[in-house]
Amino acid sequence: MLSHDNASRTRLVLLTLAAGAFGIGTTEFAISGLMPGIATEFGISVTTAGWAATAYALGVFLGAPVLILVGQRFEKKRFLLVLMGLFVVGNLLTAFAPSFALTLLGRVVSSLTHASFIGIGSIIASRAVPEHKKTSAIAFMFSGLTLATLIGTPIATWVSTEFSWRTSFLGISAIGLIVLVGILACIPASKTDESFDFAAEVRAFVNPQLLLAMLITVLGPAGFFTSITYIAPITMNATGTPESWITAYMLVFGLGLFIGNILGGRLADKNLMGLLLGSLALLTVTLLVFWLAADNVVVTFAAVFLMAAAGFATVSPIQRLVMERAERAGAPNLASSMNIGMFNLGNAIGAWLGGYVISTGLGDSSPNLAGGLLAAGALVVGVIIWLQSKKSTHGQRPAGLAQVG
Repeated sequence: MLSHDNASRTRLVLLTLAAGAFGIGTTEFAISGLMPGIATEFGISVTTAGWAATAYALGVFLGAPVLILVGQRFEKKRFLLVLMGLFVVGNLLTAFAPSFALTLLGRVVSSLTHASFIGIGSIIASRAVPEHKKTSAIAFMFSGLTLATLIGTPIATWVSTEFSWRTSFLGISAIGLIVLVGILACIPASKTDESFDFAAEVRAFVNPQLLLAMLITVLGPAGFFTSITYIAPITMNATGTPESWITAYMLVFGLGLFIGNILGGRLADKNLMGLLLGSLALLTVTLLVFWLAADNVVVTFAAVFLMAAAGFATVSPIQRLVMERAERAGAPNLASSMNIGMFNLGNAIGAWLGGYVISTGLGDSSPNLAGGLLAAGALVVGVIIWLQSKKSTHGQRPAGLAQVG
């Protein structure tokens, strides 16, 4: 564990972890702006190119539990090095892939880093600071993800438009190499091994309250990811703006994620369920309005911002619900990391569904309708959780809801 007196070393640790989160966030979200270039080069449709987003999200979802279990056998610093090595290799494979199939393989390889790096990074960040600064340290690391949408994704989209989508992935690989150096130079080796009760971790997943919370994690992100994955065909064909504008849309999207993350984290402490239900309702309405008025540029810009802000404002409340319930079940590790996987399962569902509705002839703005319905489903689940919490006020409250209503 780091000495709390070594402030400069602590800052380097947190910066290294935030840089890793920045690279991970960029490679995840930038694909939305890179798909037109990928589709053109390989002679495929934009909806087929959308599998580059789906493959990454599925890789995070399916790889999370496996990598978490494997990682328990490694010292944390060494495992971080392995994870970031996979990140670099995967993005380089994508950058130099001679076929779309190998592009997808590269996306899967790089996706294996996602959940485990964030999970282990959260532990390291919390141990790098005194007790009263643990939450802020973890939040600082997560700021790398939101900055990736605000800065990394628009830059990658611009590079793809001006040069090549391959150049964008080369740049992301370079970020990974910098993080590798940072891990080697700044991250201390862990000195203690922690027990990991696999049976207890798995038993947490029979808790219906935990499963309901994770269902929102799937449906909520799926709502806005259904739309943003196909922001290129929506804005180019339905709104009528040129491809060069996609960078601006992604910048607005990143700003929405950044603001939504900040507001969601702060307001959830005051009224978690109120914030959660309000955000899901706003997300649902925004996507449905975007579907009906995608031909209006002003509506498009406003919708991109609002769906990002409303969608990402739910992340902190849901993570808190999941963590509270998993903690009370005595098994926080697998559930916490799997929730990150669930988020990406939602991304995968959204990416697939958006392409499907376009391919069936429902129109280029149809991903907004599909996303709105998914968000509405998340809202219904949220209302069920809220009603259960209200009923529990007359008796013993379910685990994780004691401070939620």
